[in-house]
Amino acid sequence: MHWQTSRFQIDLSQPRVMGIVNATPDSFSDGGRSPNQALAHAEMLLREGADILDIGGESSRPGAPAVSVEDELARVIPVLRGALQMGVPVSVDTWKPEVMCAALDLGVDIVNDILALQADGALEAVVAHPSCGICLMHMQGEPRSMQRDPRYDDVTRSVRDFLADRSHALRSRGVQAARIVLDPGIGFGKTVEHNFALIKGQRALLDLGYPVLAGWSRKSSIGTVTGRAVGERVHGSVAAALAAVQCGARVIRVHDVAATVDALAVWRAAGLPEC
Repeated sequence: MHWQTSRFQIDLSQPRVMGIVNATPDSFSDGGRSPNQALAHAEMLLREGADILDIGGESSRPGAPAVSVEDELARVIPVLRGALQMGVPVSVDTWKPEVMCAALDLGVDIVNDILALQADGALEAVVAHPSCGICLMHMQGEPRSMQRDPRYDDVTRSVRDFLADRSHALRSRGVQAARIVLDPGIGFGKTVEHNFALIKGQRALLDLGYPVLAGWSRKSSIGTVTGRAVGERVHGSVAAALAAVQCGARVIRVHDVAATVDALAVWRAAGLPEC
């Protein structure tokens, strides 16, 4: 199994670690970086063992204010340009088609979209590219209001059906299956109970035939079950990442790369079968 991207075929026979690089002043976890600081952070994540860099210029935390296209481009383009010289796959975390197109023109490998290409022009932006990787994420609602009162009859079925529909939209436009990865959207319009149900139900997503990306890092659900503040959620985040991997996730999106890489090394050495 591999993930086809603009410059790389990413081998997913073993779980891969996607390191988060926020080029935002207001990320819930670690915003406030200038382009030079963001690039220095990216270099640190690579030294710690990150396989992929995910660069975003707009916070998606609950209640986050909207960011204009111009501001987002000003934040991410210098960071993307520098990261593309680091010899690893580079992802842009954006829902805006204008940012997608600018990033892909630079040579970015992956578009990671919290709206699963539902914005006008987003689907066309990636369909027009011959080989970029695509991550489709599920979210109920939108970032400013998604956590007010999320409800599902069956969260796993709802997430699976939505991602099946969005992946079909790509496939029907000629996009190869190898370019597509699915993200259940932990913390995006979901309660704590919904989030943990999605780990147990992750096999239903894998049955769609695409790799799964899991993004548990420092999420509020970790804080709820541990009682820890954002900066104290490393251990809980690593545990959640391993649980997702144990249930078949192939890409883990994290802030704390070194701790996650070490935990995955121990998991591999144990040789445990996936659930």
